[in-house]
Amino acid sequence: MVQVSNWAGNLVRLARLERGLSQRDLARKAATSQAAVAAYESGRRSPSLQTLARIVRSAGLDLRIRLEPLDDHDEWVLRYEANLPSDAVQTWRRRDRALLTEAAKERKTASREAGARRERRVGARP
Repeated sequence: MVQVSNWAGNLVRLARLERGLSQRDLARKAATSQAAVAAYESGRRSPSLQTLARIVRSAGLDLRIRLEPLDDHDEWVLRYEANLPSDAVQTWRRRDRALLTEAAKERKTASREAGARRERRVGARP
């Protein structure tokens, strides 16, 4: 399950994966180090809002923040899980991890295929 306390690092990781970038590639584009990107993603460090926006922009995305009415979904899920048998929660989390892993593989494949198509188009130009 994604840790809410590491929301900035999760945004960095999502931006990077969305664009099919390695940590090193993203760091190069954002004028920072690969170690900094890794530290943000793991939650060991937390970027300032300005740094977060710069990293996300360097991936070709825009960071937008707005205020919304409270959605207590996460709190509700935690209360619900607290009333479930631990083996049911573990099964649920394993399934979620498997789904996330499969989605990441699909994004990686799609990104690789898009890159190959781009290369073919560029190579076909006179």
